[in-house]
Amino acid sequence: MTKCALAVGAHPDDVEFLMSGTLMLLGQAGYELHIMTVANGSAGSMEHGPEAIARIRREEARAAAASIGATYHPGLVDDLAIFYEPVLVARVAAVMREVAPEILLVHSPVDYMEDHQNAGRLAVTGVFVRSIPNFTTEPPRPPTRQDVTVYHAQPHGNRDPLRRLVVPELFVDITAVMDRKRAMLAHHASQKAWLDATQGMDSYLDTMTELNCEVGGLSGQFTYAEGWRRHLHIGFCAEDADPLSEALGGLALKPDVAPAEKR
Repeated sequence: MTKCALAVGAHPDDVEFLMSGTLMLLGQAGYELHIMTVANGSAGSMEHGPEAIARIRREEARAAAASIGATYHPGLVDDLAIFYEPVLVARVAAVMREVAPEILLVHSPVDYMEDHQNAGRLAVTGVFVRSIPNFTTEPPRPPTRQDVTVYHAQPHGNRDPLRRLVVPELFVDITAVMDRKRAMLAHHASQKAWLDATQGMDSYLDTMTELNCEVGGLSGQFTYAEGWRRHLHIGFCAEDADPLSEALGGLALKPDVAPAEKR
């Protein structure tokens, strides 16, 4: 039976920025791949209205996912409407039961914007309730009972909201797929002007590359890397479960002494 990995981002292009290299390597290791965005990208333009840019970004995200053989699950709410509330928990949980991942890749618990943090919280709760029969999803989906290991990506910029460097406990060498990662992110062409104008990311492809180069430097071994921290196992999987490291073998590095978590 094919195992499944699901990456959840707040907006179209978040998975591409933070998680897609690891996702590609999991695909090469035989995992079925899924990508979900909680929001639809409706605020991501200086020239298009919210409905138009949401349509554009949905198709960009669908094409990006298809480029690595992943199934795309489109946004559920508008940008800046990602709140940790019961209706949205139920909708995210429905996707979790539909996909039934063994590996779940999500945002850092602390990040530079609330959409990222709330999307991570929603994904974690959504998969936590996967096996609870008295929790009703929207639309209704039957419970699933697979173990799932949750991994938190680096915050955007590799810093927490107080500007402190966040050091991963697990480094994944994405050097061999870096060109594919840039090509995947390039599908989000609508975001170049937006990110340049609003967040000072002069060429979002170069910004992403520089951030992965910084993580590679933190590893002490890899040129480009994505970093991960495991969520507490309780309610999800065995204490020592680490299917990401098992699937990727030598491409995954855990330092002998794990770096102290930056809070």
